[in-house]
Amino acid sequence: MVPPIVGDQRSGPVKDMTKQTGKKKILVTGADGFIGSHLTEELARRGYSVRAFVLYNSFNSWGWLEQAEPEVLKAIEIFSGDVRDPHGVKKAMTGCDAVLHLAALIAIPYSYHSPDTYVDTNIKGTLNVLQAARDLGVSKVVHTSTSEVYGTARFVPITEEHPLQGQSPYSATKIGADQMALSFHASFNTPVAVIRPFNTYGPRQSARAVIPTVITQIANGSRTIKLGSLHPTRDFNYVADTVRGFIAAAESESGIGEVINVGSNYEVSIGETVQMISEIMGASIAIETDDARIRPDKSEVERLWADNAKAKRLLGWEPLYGGREGFRRGLAETIAWFTKAENLKAYKSHLYNL
Repeated sequence: MVPPIVGDQRSGPVKDMTKQTGKKKILVTGADGFIGSHLTEELARRGYSVRAFVLYNSFNSWGWLEQAEPEVLKAIEIFSGDVRDPHGVKKAMTGCDAVLHLAALIAIPYSYHSPDTYVDTNIKGTLNVLQAARDLGVSKVVHTSTSEVYGTARFVPITEEHPLQGQSPYSATKIGADQMALSFHASFNTPVAVIRPFNTYGPRQSARAVIPTVITQIANGSRTIKLGSLHPTRDFNYVADTVRGFIAAAESESGIGEVINVGSNYEVSIGETVQMISEIMGASIAIETDDARIRPDKSEVERLWADNAKAKRLLGWEPLYGGREGFRRGLAETIAWFTKAENLKAYKSHLYNL
């Protein structure tokens, strides 16, 4: 079980959220995923009426929402569907004041393998959300972008004016989705805000990402850690901060028609990140390069570092886990979650996860 989002006074003990709060009804697509589940739960804790769009499956699984506290889950309306289906998307959005659109395929290595599915989900799925928002008169669409659309930094810190570079099929489809969202604002005055999170990490993240990969390998007893490239740098943003960014965008009118970075404004290499994790976990490790985990040369994003001044100016948002100290604190909280036996058993640390 994950505790309420840290660092925000509005989080805390769960109240009786079955009562009418008068707040807007919000649909969250991708609510069963890593960021989406944290966001959905936090919205419910804050008293919003929340409808969670989860990917339909025959197991009737709600993904990470299955871990929500019972009182929180009771306050959330579940809608099973697929963002690739325009009819289901429109039905899910009916009666909602706003939609926070997070549903996407995000694994970069898998986008090399199956790029067509990324076009269908990321671009056409976003189009379905936008078209439904236009038809239904939804008052706010917060669309999720990614720092991967910038490619390797041409200048740092990266502002929202940085050129877009599709260095993987994944990033190319996210560029397409972003531009589709902005085109609806320009063409139809659809109230769209584009949030561009940098590398979010924290409890529940997939082991395809480097931080869970390292933690789960160490936690399962390995002292020779298999990794890809260590030299690229990233701007890691703790999930609680990313969630706060989404909610700030949903609550503010200042972000409409804008692209807004949500990042920590702290650059760190993969190699240094691995060292920090091993120090916190008290493990002496060796690193073994696994060729399967290395991106093609021209596809690797070598450097990411967010300029988050626009988020502060327009949304009043800034990271609570910023800088080196904040990063270590976020890593410690992430490690504490992953090293609980009931959480660790959900991860196959001995396998490379596309």
